[in-house]
Amino acid sequence: MKIELKEISIREVASGFINSDEEGVVGYGGKLNIRPKYQREFVYKDKQRDSVIETVFKNFPLNVMYWVKNEDDSYEVLDGQQRTISICEYVVGNFSLICQSNPQYFHTLTKDEQEQILDYKLMVYFCEGTDKEKLDWFKTINIAGEKLTDQELRNAIYTGTWLTEAKKYFSKSSCPAYGIGSDYMSGSPIRQDYLETAISWLSNDNIEQYMADNQHKPNANELWLYFQNVISWIKVIFPKYRKEMKGVGFGLLYNEFKNKEFDSKKLEEEITKLMQDEDVTKKSGIYSYILTRKEKYLSIRAFTDKQKREVYEQQKGVCPVCKKNKSEKIQYEIGEMEADHITPWHEGGKTDSKNCQMLCKLHNRMKSGK
Repeated sequence: MKIELKEISIREVASGFINSDEEGVVGYGGKLNIRPKYQREFVYKDKQRDSVIETVFKNFPLNVMYWVKNEDDSYEVLDGQQRTISICEYVVGNFSLICQSNPQYFHTLTKDEQEQILDYKLMVYFCEGTDKEKLDWFKTINIAGEKLTDQELRNAIYTGTWLTEAKKYFSKSSCPAYGIGSDYMSGSPIRQDYLETAISWLSNDNIEQYMADNQHKPNANELWLYFQNVISWIKVIFPKYRKEMKGVGFGLLYNEFKNKEFDSKKLEEEITKLMQDEDVTKKSGIYSYILTRKEKYLSIRAFTDKQKREVYEQQKGVCPVCKKNKSEKIQYEIGEMEADHITPWHEGGKTDSKNCQMLCKLHNRMKSGK
């Protein structure tokens, strides 16, 4: 990884500044990609933005910034995007700084004040290296300010034609993915949550490898078609929508069960029953459970300490399995025992004292397969 520290004036950075909102932000004579297309909205609050300008006014140092050099000798802001946009937006006159109750725009400053700002030096590290080196470095420096999400970190590294196309589908506030899948997706498109989720589903969580393999492909058709298939499959298998469906890992379920036939009517009957089961504490897990039959998704209600103490006293600390097997030790302290459903939950057993027995840890874990 090659890292070189340079001083860059605000005059240079603001040269050719264009902010096209979701179409991207550029500066430095058109050579600096401050915010790539569809990557991230401006997230600074007015107070944070104003603090940046006040720091420049006082000629105090701002935190160092990081730019990454691309193969075509252009640059992208690796860290410092929000500060850079704040500075450039002020210089081009898009907001004022309130000083003694009066708005103070850049164009209303004296010539000397304007020159002082334009001559202010930003400390910028220029970074060159492999994708992995840049990603590792980016993760290291992303420790202050408005933190980037993991996917925003990846987007800064795996730039290319594929990513530009993928963002059109997944990264705008009103993107196509939001239009068809917002009921089922968590997070925000502009913070790259939709893009991250879709890639994770398709790649079985090998996000960085998938992005590296596809970086220079001309389009993101595979990812977009896959996402549409997942959403269509959800609506066929689970035609009745519930708010608990939002954020479920449906893509992983699709990967495993897309070729299996299901009776949607019977599934709905079981879902209705499970939604009313007070022992099921994680209702959103019902959709994963109903296909996989793994109870871990349901977070079945555990016995309370009071229930465990009550049953322990009734048993006088004796493990019924040890007693039946005539083990040498049959009596235990309560901390050496665990609560167990006599009749398993999936067979209709409830989480109440009448259906509880205390087993020694060995036999409880043997019974549950732990």
